[in-house]
Amino acid sequence: MDSLLVNQSPSQLLQLTPKHSFLISSFPNSQHQSLRFKRTHHSILTVCGSIQNQEKQLQETQTTFPGSKSTNENEDESYGEVSKIIGSRAIQGGTGMEYLIEWKDGHAPSWAPSDYIAEDVVAEYETPWWTAAKKADQSAVQRLITAEDGRDIDAVDKDGRTALLFVSGLGSEPCVRLLAEAGSNLDHRDSNGGLTALHMAAGYVKPGVVKLLLELGADPEVEDDRERTPLDLGKEILNVTPKGNPIQFARRLGLENVIRLLEEAVFEYAEVQEILEKRGKDNRVEYLVKWKDGGDNEWVKPAFIGEDLVRDYEAGLEYAVAEAVMGRRVGDDGKIEFLVKWTDMEDATWEPEENVDPDLIKQFEVTQHAQADNNMKGAGVREEAQLAKDRP
Repeated sequence: MDSLLVNQSPSQLLQLTPKHSFLISSFPNSQHQSLRFKRTHHSILTVCGSIQNQEKQLQETQTTFPGSKSTNENEDESYGEVSKIIGSRAIQGGTGMEYLIEWKDGHAPSWAPSDYIAEDVVAEYETPWWTAAKKADQSAVQRLITAEDGRDIDAVDKDGRTALLFVSGLGSEPCVRLLAEAGSNLDHRDSNGGLTALHMAAGYVKPGVVKLLLELGADPEVEDDRERTPLDLGKEILNVTPKGNPIQFARRLGLENVIRLLEEAVFEYAEVQEILEKRGKDNRVEYLVKWKDGGDNEWVKPAFIGEDLVRDYEAGLEYAVAEAVMGRRVGDDGKIEFLVKWTDMEDATWEPEENVDPDLIKQFEVTQHAQADNNMKGAGVREEAQLAKDRP
């Protein structure tokens, strides 16, 4: 099953499966899953077995920890005893964690991968953090942020998700703000689908968090592993959310709000003058557009360009900017034509009505009516003057 189940249980709400598809359905019941840890002595462990079984790997990585020494078949294994974890950091790329270890034998603190540390030691350090994040517990998150325990604000779980992704999906604006102000990476992509905090907020229909993340500076154009921006994801979910279903009515309103916020962030509403070029195929098609307000030419997806412009471009029609309508006539085919003055051409040309901006036609007709009224008034004044002159 490759879907994300929308569930209101805090421990299950963001339980992601491989492809991160947001499935729109009723909220299923799910079995609560608690964290289970293997209890061991507080000591550093070798990866997947004894040092003897991993001797070759350790030699290749040249990793040595305090209290341990190089071993072979004739040597005893030795472990450095851990006092506690005093710091953490995510491995580059968000694929795992490393911890700064305080040793009981007096050695200087040193970094070790999580796989080399007893699970209960890691759990003691990490469980409060992930519990607070998965419950969006504002007071607990704030307390842990200010604890000065060397914690990486962008610590990741096994799927490369940070606390910010969890609280965003849960819709907790206070927790989002706390984490952002503490320096959390707003555009972090998880390692199991490439979702960002904005993807989570959009997918779980949290418009308040979407608005806040955008105000804080989150990038709305970051794509997930399926090349979907948060806006694409929101539209995808809206398309499969049933219409006319009272249960889904509020959800559709929320999604429409999410989409509006993201569209406003991605695009400044401006009028396209013309389409200059096209690139890409299928769902990757983009058009290079020229804006009427003189802004720099930009590559834009077809969904954000008027359908008529795209259709005319694909049909090979060219566009020019009309300045004004100068005249009106009936063409040879019996259809109305207008004499158009262009901004980039010296000569005016007669164009069929469908090729002319309706606003320019309206402006021309208003001017014509005003001129006709003036002519009638002028004619009336002249007639009165003539009659007065002709009187004895």
